[in-house]
Amino acid sequence: MAVGDEVLCIDGQVPRDIIEWRLLVDDADPVLDVERGGLQLTLEVDKRAGEPLGVDVQSALFDQVRTCDNHCEFCFIYQLPPGLRQSLYLKDDDYRLSFLYGNFTTLTRFTEADLERVITERLSPLNVSIHATDPEVRSEMLRNRRGATSLRWLRALLDHGIEVHGQVVVCPGVNDGAVLDDTLAGVLDRFPELASVCVVPLGISRYNTEERMRPHTVPEAQAVVDCVEDWQDIYLRVLGRRLVFVGDEYYLLAERPFPGAEAYEDFAMHEDGVGMARTLERELFGEKADATGPRDGFFAWADGSGSSDAAYEPYRGTRTTPGQLLQVRPSRRAPVGILTSTYGARVLEPLVARLGRDDVRIVPVDNLFFGGTTGVTGLLVGEDLARALAAEPTGHRYLLPDVCLSNGRFLDGTTPEDLPRPVEIIATDGHALRAALAEPTRTLEGAR
Repeated sequence: MAVGDEVLCIDGQVPRDIIEWRLLVDDADPVLDVERGGLQLTLEVDKRAGEPLGVDVQSALFDQVRTCDNHCEFCFIYQLPPGLRQSLYLKDDDYRLSFLYGNFTTLTRFTEADLERVITERLSPLNVSIHATDPEVRSEMLRNRRGATSLRWLRALLDHGIEVHGQVVVCPGVNDGAVLDDTLAGVLDRFPELASVCVVPLGISRYNTEERMRPHTVPEAQAVVDCVEDWQDIYLRVLGRRLVFVGDEYYLLAERPFPGAEAYEDFAMHEDGVGMARTLERELFGEKADATGPRDGFFAWADGSGSSDAAYEPYRGTRTTPGQLLQVRPSRRAPVGILTSTYGARVLEPLVARLGRDDVRIVPVDNLFFGGTTGVTGLLVGEDLARALAAEPTGHRYLLPDVCLSNGRFLDGTTPEDLPRPVEIIATDGHALRAALAEPTRTLEGAR
């Protein structure tokens, strides 16, 4: 096979996506029909069953991505500024991307054929957006009449032993308060087999046009935290596990400390911002051996191919090479500035203070590009980083978490090479930060 070959079929079957591709090429001695430069070739591969084929494909979906036909008021894609790369504006509601990359699906486009495939091929775990268990509230939030009935598929998935994680995006005045109580009661009544449920706040950018969508007040955030923690106690008594967890952002909004690590159980929803602060703390201070950092940056699933065109490629894009240094290397003993978002600064500042290092400081970066309540590190862009770095001294080391990069680019299309100061890109976890802050070992020659 050669780079650029188009695979037409494998053993006479046309794979729809990388899931079917992997099943077919896992067999012994597969026969691939390919097209190369206008010519069709048949290639017989001599390999054992289970032996890797040694071929990568360009995208994860070979047919069309299943787009989202909901019109949620709180959808962040509707709140993007104009002029970004086209792939960032595409909304998916594809259960295959949920299985492959952890995307959330509302199940409003799910079918009997999809259910059969998920069960037959054991496509597990899946992530499902619940938002409300009341049919009318859910239909209103999704602005889709199928939202009232599509949770029947969630019940079917659980009946067949598929692992499912749920999510509730809370919009103040819409599905908080009594509605949130009703939703968590509905989860206990109808979906107690869920692996976990995360409760997270909506995000608001300065491009939001929905009048009902607004930031939480401190009392509203506190009420959400209280509600979730009350239901954790109920779930513990009834199910023997907490089941529902509140996102870290809520503790920041409520101006409350994060709960202890034990309250997150196995950190099942870490990827969705639940328990990230405690995980970072444990990694930074050597209390956790393995890194649990976020897998990829925001919208990375739309940028995987790295191609220069605007085609949608749902591979998660690689961020960049860990430890990559751009421009001129500052001295290892130079003062260190840790670049992070406003929310990230509130998490990191007490941790850095515990290190007792007067040569390490936090450089919080305001997100003016998106504005609104946007305060997470994964949405930092080059424009805002450049503004913050321009006010910082030269000759210092600046650590940049890789979660704000996808294929080496920020969401505004700029790259780290465009920044006015050299930056050192590190993985977004406590182990990488600890290694980056480790003081260099002095040699005998250096001591002289």
